[in-house]
Amino acid sequence: MQQVTLQTLKQMKENGEKIAVLTCYDSTFSKISNQAGIDALLVGDTLGMVLQGNDSTLPVTIEHMAYHTACVKKGNNRAFIISDLPFMTYACPEQALKNAGLLMRAGSHMVKLEGDIWLSETIRRLTENGVPVCAHIGLTPQAVNVLGGFKVQGRTEKQAKKLLESAKRLEESGAAMLLLECVPSKLAEKITKAVDIPVIGIGAGVETDAQVLVLHDMLGLNEKTAKFVCNFMEGQSSVQDAIKAYVRAVKDGSFPSQKHQYI
Repeated sequence: MQQVTLQTLKQMKENGEKIAVLTCYDSTFSKISNQAGIDALLVGDTLGMVLQGNDSTLPVTIEHMAYHTACVKKGNNRAFIISDLPFMTYACPEQALKNAGLLMRAGSHMVKLEGDIWLSETIRRLTENGVPVCAHIGLTPQAVNVLGGFKVQGRTEKQAKKLLESAKRLEESGAAMLLLECVPSKLAEKITKAVDIPVIGIGAGVETDAQVLVLHDMLGLNEKTAKFVCNFMEGQSSVQDAIKAYVRAVKDGSFPSQKHQYI
């Protein structure tokens, strides 16, 4: 199968074809996910919780991210790889450039940053230096202590207006993709239609261009999960079949269903 590129993902948005994204942290699951038809793999700093056993993503280092990106790269033959820049590794453009370089050399095709309009200059600098950027807005886990916990964002008119403006400004700054986490589905739909770049949703309803879940959540390995999580391992005989079921559900729009969305 042909390699998925950033241009492939943009074309999928233009054609109305849904994009299936899944987190991944090693070569074995990378290979399985490729065989199951995943379009993009996110090497997420969620590894701090699902692999390291921490209660947040904050302890994850750039060395951890580079190591796991390299592992995912070795098992990958098709999917687009996105890697997180972890907590406090992009406080200024120079720091972001240095650390993004580590992830790109490890095998990533794009880096993801959590933040808001304050990221604009950093995104410009990264893009100018050949690093595609996914801007993560809404619930941003690295800012969990500022947000006061893992809470849905954009429910008030003021919050919704700010998120919409942020999405537009970040696209103007050069962001090639957006990730919306835990926002009301109608707001996510409005943002998705307001920008030309692909929008990935997690807890953001069915109208975003793409969906992403944490691998361990969609395989039913975590006891406590968020409302937007669906266990795709139920009724399947193998991990590959579960991932294939996830891809089908994303592509045909049956996931996320009403019960997985925030109003």
